[in-house]
Amino acid sequence: MSRYTRNGARYVHPASSTAALITQIPKLQVKQSHNFSSFGLSHNVLVPRMLPVNVVRPFSSDLPEHTKVPLPALSPTMELGTIVSWQKKEGDQISEGDLLCEIETDKATMGFETPEEGYLAKIFVPEGTKDVPIGKLLCIIVPNKESVAAFANYAPSEGDAKPSAPATTSTETKQPAPSKPSPEQPKAQPVAQQPTRGDDRVKATPYAKKLAGEQDVELSGISGSGPGGRILAADISSAPKGGAPRARTEGDYVDIPLSNMRKTIAKRLSESKSTIPHYYLTAEVVLDDLLSIRTKLNSLLEKGAAKGEKPKKLSINDFVIKASALACLRVPEANSFFMDTFIRQNNAVDVSVAVSTEAGLITPIVFGAHSKGLAAINSEVSELAERARAGKLQPHEFVGGTFTVSNLGMFGSVQNFSAIINPPQSCILAVGGAQKKLIPCEENGHRAVNTMQVTLSCDHRVVDGAVGAVWLKNFKELLEKPHTMLL
Repeated sequence: MSRYTRNGARYVHPASSTAALITQIPKLQVKQSHNFSSFGLSHNVLVPRMLPVNVVRPFSSDLPEHTKVPLPALSPTMELGTIVSWQKKEGDQISEGDLLCEIETDKATMGFETPEEGYLAKIFVPEGTKDVPIGKLLCIIVPNKESVAAFANYAPSEGDAKPSAPATTSTETKQPAPSKPSPEQPKAQPVAQQPTRGDDRVKATPYAKKLAGEQDVELSGISGSGPGGRILAADISSAPKGGAPRARTEGDYVDIPLSNMRKTIAKRLSESKSTIPHYYLTAEVVLDDLLSIRTKLNSLLEKGAAKGEKPKKLSINDFVIKASALACLRVPEANSFFMDTFIRQNNAVDVSVAVSTEAGLITPIVFGAHSKGLAAINSEVSELAERARAGKLQPHEFVGGTFTVSNLGMFGSVQNFSAIINPPQSCILAVGGAQKKLIPCEENGHRAVNTMQVTLSCDHRVVDGAVGAVWLKNFKELLEKPHTMLL
């Protein structure tokens, strides 16, 4: 029997002499009843598809009993992984639940726990190996120390755990016979190389050609400034000898390899921007009442903190998250998913909060933000952000939000910006920095207030312009009158 534990649950797959299919569904056991909720869909959390670990007990092989451990899928979108480090070495005794290795997925760097107790007999993928496909054999575990030596020279065979080949489509396996012969396609003709100086095909004035010959300038490397792109004498005078710019050497630049996380960010944001019809609504929020209430609440939190305990300090972002969640309850279209053939309106508001890490952007989730107090939101965001930067988030903590908040206000100089929607979500709120400004006042003619600009990015397939405006109006009212969040 093979098994592994994750999020308080144990996945179990029956032992077999052959590798189980990746798509086969393992049993799911939870040790306590409250852990079961982690695997439901009440908050639209996508449960990661995990690869079963198969314990192989061959009957005809000369090898002793052993467990083959393939690379599992540690996030729903993971296709490749990087082995960052091995925490155990060959010959080490291991217990179920020990940290076996660290794997960089498309979302974060995560620890992979030992699925079996025994001894680590053989490692097949050294640390630092990039782009390891799901299902590739990572290592072998044996139950007895005496069995370790039997795998000293073991090499994986074709039957060992390996990535499954993509399904062959019917068009790949069988081509339909054409009803009539296709007309012969014209063969591509070689393109004649562009002439250099002195050739009449180059659009240049006679004097420009003369100067080019005298100054050793290649006409083919010059863009003309004359009518129709004709090269003039002035173009020759300003061109470097040879006509082409100096070739760049390796010392002029640095090539930075893309991490799996950066590849995923690039792919998803490119798809979002090119497939979702974005539009943007901006509003200015007066923060004076919010800042006043925040000061009073922070004073209460400081007095209520236990001796020696660091008191919580509410941030503007905590109010923004709470107000966003309540506005989504009032305008449920903003808390919806576009699902190609239908729109899914979510009952609970799970707010994804954009957090910048060294590896890239990640969005841990405050589940049920509409029903949580400001202090609870503050604690949860602080703890999630800290673990996100340490690469210790679990997939269910950053997959499945219904609305996203991205705040660049802490940089001060950013007044406003437009964020890219995180599909299948329909909206994302971009929050700028607070600043003082003068507004008209009947008593003194003007007064100074603290303001903040916010921009709501909407998917026009789900949220019409008027609906987005209503959401922004509700959000603005909640922030400008924060006591109404209690109603």
